[in-house]
Amino acid sequence: MERPQRHTVGGLPSWLLRKPEIHLRTSDPDFLAAVDSWFKVLLPKIYPWLYHNGGNIISIQVENEYGSYGACDSSYMRHLAGLFRALLGEKILLFTTDGPEGLQCGSLQGLYTTVDFGPADNMTKIFTLLRKYEPHGPLVNSEYYTGWLDYWGQNHSTRSVSAITKGLENMLELGASVNMYMFHGGTNFGYWNGADKKGRFLPITTSYDYDAPISEAGDPTPKLFALRNVISKFQEVPLGPLPPPSPKMMLGPLTLHLVGHLLAFLDLLCPHGPINSILPMTFEAVKQDHGFMLYRTYLTHTIFEPTPFWVPNNGVHDRAYVMVDGVFQGVLERNMRDKLFLMGKLGSKLDILLENMGRLSFGSNSSDFKGLLEPPILGHTVLTQWMMFPLKIDKLVKWWFPLQLLKRPHPQAPSGPTFYSKTFPIVGSAGDTFLYLPGWTKGQVWINGFNLGRYWTTRGPQQTLYVPRFLLFPKGALNKITLLELENVPLQPQVQFLDKPILNSTLHGLRIDSLSADTLSASEPMELSGH
Repeated sequence: MERPQRHTVGGLPSWLLRKPEIHLRTSDPDFLAAVDSWFKVLLPKIYPWLYHNGGNIISIQVENEYGSYGACDSSYMRHLAGLFRALLGEKILLFTTDGPEGLQCGSLQGLYTTVDFGPADNMTKIFTLLRKYEPHGPLVNSEYYTGWLDYWGQNHSTRSVSAITKGLENMLELGASVNMYMFHGGTNFGYWNGADKKGRFLPITTSYDYDAPISEAGDPTPKLFALRNVISKFQEVPLGPLPPPSPKMMLGPLTLHLVGHLLAFLDLLCPHGPINSILPMTFEAVKQDHGFMLYRTYLTHTIFEPTPFWVPNNGVHDRAYVMVDGVFQGVLERNMRDKLFLMGKLGSKLDILLENMGRLSFGSNSSDFKGLLEPPILGHTVLTQWMMFPLKIDKLVKWWFPLQLLKRPHPQAPSGPTFYSKTFPIVGSAGDTFLYLPGWTKGQVWINGFNLGRYWTTRGPQQTLYVPRFLLFPKGALNKITLLELENVPLQPQVQFLDKPILNSTLHGLRIDSLSADTLSASEPMELSGH
């Protein structure tokens, strides 16, 4: 039986959105039914591991930064607290965490209240506010931000060692308890990145290195040693050296070979055929939880002159790659590029590849549906009679491409979504490495069938993708890299494996007129994260 796929909606499964009217994180009966069924399986598994049962779980958080969600449904919070108590008993310490602005709606009497903030915030003011909601017991900063996440199109976020250590020392001098977020950087492999909404849609990069004390690759940083020194002033730290950084590897450059246009593999990407509808349907309506879906229709009359093509009401969620008779025409993007100009003959095939760039995972209490949320318009004509192809790209890459059975005609001049690949051996011992894609535009990349994540070289700031050595076959075996380039391929379709990451490159070749002005501003100040 195939494991059901899930994708983040602030940690919730996207299949909840198959009921379009559902109100997430509220006392909506449909949502509570899903919550109850999940926790009635999960919490009994946790129960034996609680501290008073001899386990190592000393406390459990109820919800996460709920005060920043906007619903402020106290009956929902009371329902959660009752459910946790019923399944875990009265002895376990249950707590909430919120940023300072969210304490009022996120806290609940009977649950221990904690707060989260970073080194740039006013510690004394915030802890004073916390005491209004939790008069007794320890002061707790449950998310002390050691860095910050990155958004595509903005600068790489960093937080200075001096600011982080000074903030920690000040809290420890007060006797406060501190949990660092993030302590260890991570990776949003595959399609698992989230997104924020700060005036517009901001998808988060594949790397979640976060400028954390331990890097995305698991290596200690100067920030870790500095924090260790601060902690040693207040309690003993373990003796002995820390583990050294993992061995790193360089390889390449490798020249990739053209496999074929995405449209050439449509029968394998969607073996059950398309879903037909007069108006386009969302990802959720056709049970496509993540990744890509192709929308297809045919022009009902000839368009002789370049004619505006757009989707009203910002209805592209999140990025659309438009093709007429297989020829790439350009991109429509949520909150950004709002129209293209198309021409075509009667009966011409209009294909729109829609990419889900990651679901809103903090703050917004509106459901983040994906796909074409409105029917597109060409000139003055509302386009109807759509075919929707939910694409299983990961299956194609993992199971079909390795068989080398796909002898499809190659496009002479590939444009738009196109697959490239290369097999390569590793000479010597394998190590962690970082895939560098100079000159490529935007797409998805797989190593030996494993989805590493998204690259967006032209927008940055991330320029390399972390490749753990466990994904690579050792000496004597062939490895395979597969790219789905969505827009434009470089003249030299090459990639390299580097021994250091590049996460802080500025905006390369970015068209100023394609982005709103605030894209080009410096990193945004730390706010509530919720990620």
